[in-house]
Amino acid sequence: MVIGVPKEIKPDEYRVAMTPSGVEVLTQHGHTVLIERGAGDGTGIPDCEYEAAGAQVVDTPAEVWRNAEMIVKVKEPLPEEYPYIRPNQVLFTFFHFAASESLTRAMVDSGAVCIAYETIQTPDGGHPILLPMSEIAGRMAVQVGAWCLERPMGGRGVLLAGAPGVLPGTVVVIGAGVVGANAARIAAGFGARVIILDINVARLRALEETLPANVDTLYSNPANLREALRQADLIIGAVYVTGGRTPILIRREMLPTLKTGAVLVDVSVDQGGLAETIRPTTHREPTYVVDGVVHYAVSNMPGAVARTSTYALTNITTPYILRLAEYGWQEACRQDPALRLGLNIVQGKVTLQPIAEQFGYDYIPPEKVL
Repeated sequence: MVIGVPKEIKPDEYRVAMTPSGVEVLTQHGHTVLIERGAGDGTGIPDCEYEAAGAQVVDTPAEVWRNAEMIVKVKEPLPEEYPYIRPNQVLFTFFHFAASESLTRAMVDSGAVCIAYETIQTPDGGHPILLPMSEIAGRMAVQVGAWCLERPMGGRGVLLAGAPGVLPGTVVVIGAGVVGANAARIAAGFGARVIILDINVARLRALEETLPANVDTLYSNPANLREALRQADLIIGAVYVTGGRTPILIRREMLPTLKTGAVLVDVSVDQGGLAETIRPTTHREPTYVVDGVVHYAVSNMPGAVARTSTYALTNITTPYILRLAEYGWQEACRQDPALRLGLNIVQGKVTLQPIAEQFGYDYIPPEKVL
């Protein structure tokens, strides 16, 4: 199979979808890998390393898209890339369709096979490709939140660790999944007082046994959430619904009840976000203020730590890419139920139920396209 890796064009996206070690694995199995020139620059991987691993480095994105049977990316295709996409071409990347009806429509119209990293799900409920990016985003959320709390950034001027004779800041984490647990652990390490909310009491119980003593768990209901938000210096949105839109938990009318200069870091923005006032931002312009609350909503947070993120991501994606290349997408998805759940849009059919319901398409079970 011919596998193509174009350079990411999303603003301030520095990751790349394949490392030289991944190229080596694929070429050793007889596959051809096309890398767009400069694709690894943001991660610090020069073209010569790809060539040494057996890749063919080509000059333009058009060459990659035109000749590849499968395109491997980090982020969803952007409108500039839509004309390149061919019917039956396999696209393997993060899509997050719930956040964009226009992207969904474009991929339906393209006739391509869209396999989304974020909905690949193992029988135990885990999301193996989403996992490393969630770990990184959760850890980054505290780092960027602490920065946004500084007065020059519009924040309250609160140091999360506090100081002798001064209480530490309060961090409220909404969602106790991978993002939330990592955020809570890092915030606790900063010395903050941490409250983590979730509707899963068993999950909260497990975290209470493993997280530091300065982390309090709280069942998430409207009253508890309102009270926690009133105490917060930093709020981290960490709710994920597989394939679907994040529920809106922070309404516009709630913002005046928050502290002036409080910071909201909404990691769930790429699934629509949990705040009514949230909209995607970029690393170059990461924040905006609504009703005195600083909103940070960069939809590709791990892209800022591109080297760490690229290697963490490709450690997980490379075996899936090899499987798709070896067997073809249909047979690979027949053999692997987890990979089958990654089928979101196939040749004009919507095979992910939450997206079909959200945007008014007929839902076709993945098994029907295999």
